[in-house]
Amino acid sequence: MVKTIQMTIDETLLQQVDRTVRDLNTTRSAFIRLALEQALRQYQVRRLEECDEVGYTAVPAAATETDEWATEQEWGDVWNAAK
Repeated sequence: MVKTIQMTIDETLLQQVDRTVRDLNTTRSAFIRLALEQALRQYQVRRLEECDEVGYTAVPAAATETDEWATEQEWGDVWNAAK
């Protein structure tokens, strides 16, 4: 179900949105929906990272806990370029 909402927005921000909407050949509604979806995903990731931080602070990983994964790391071209 789609709902229609009304919102207040600063004129300068609206001008930026309108320019971007024209550049992307989309609508205000589609652009704002996408922006809200991305903001919600970022918020969810931050919350998960905060939970991880709390957990690892409460129960830190042992020094040898990740040793078995050391040979599985893939550094790609970034590693080779640094040599």
